[in-house]
Amino acid sequence: MANESGTWVMYGVDWDDPECIHTVEEAIEYINKVGFLPLFKNEIPGFSLEERTVPEYWWCEDPKVDPWMWREIIARSGKVAYGKFFDKKAGFISLEWLPVFANYRRDGYDFDALYEDGKAPLKHKKIMTNFMDDKVDSEILSNQLKVMAGFGKEGEKGFDGAITNLMMQLYLCNFDFRKRRNKQGQEYGWNVAVYCAPEHLWGRDLVTAEYKVNPKESWQKIVNHMHDIYPIASDKQIRKVLK
Repeated sequence: MANESGTWVMYGVDWDDPECIHTVEEAIEYINKVGFLPLFKNEIPGFSLEERTVPEYWWCEDPKVDPWMWREIIARSGKVAYGKFFDKKAGFISLEWLPVFANYRRDGYDFDALYEDGKAPLKHKKIMTNFMDDKVDSEILSNQLKVMAGFGKEGEKGFDGAITNLMMQLYLCNFDFRKRRNKQGQEYGWNVAVYCAPEHLWGRDLVTAEYKVNPKESWQKIVNHMHDIYPIASDKQIRKVLK
């Protein structure tokens, strides 16, 4: 998706194109095949869900063909990870590649150790505290988390940026999208993101399986894989989108 002369333009393929992804099941299959995939068009040609779907079906609100709705279905399926993982923009990572990204992006640190070593700001700690205490719900709506972590008019600033940074480090992901509820328990408004730690969904053993590997080796594994599946991508483009 790009802004051309003030107009947002979607890129994609025709329904009959051999590269077209037609269903959410096909999307999940393709993500697992390539290992990881941004949601929208980026510096690497063809490396996005957008460029393999029919542009006219985005935001049509038909879950059978609308890739914007697919992202919610994919997130709650638990079959792949979804979040702002690529240059602070949304995308997907297969469970096979999740440990590789987690090791590289976290530099081998669990969050508590990262904070103790002075490598994470207090505002990140205020968010992550809600996911490291067994007494606290591990699946939290965005608007609730903002309050719980002390952000708002009189509190911390930069909630959205902090969440994005924590997702880039693979400490958080989007687990689902749900409507808010009023005091009567009735749903209202647009769906909002539900966040959780990857360990909550897939277990610590899976997420940290690559911790024994040097993070630089994990990064090189990602680069080598990109050269295999997208040989057109330059090292500069790979660093921009994936580093």
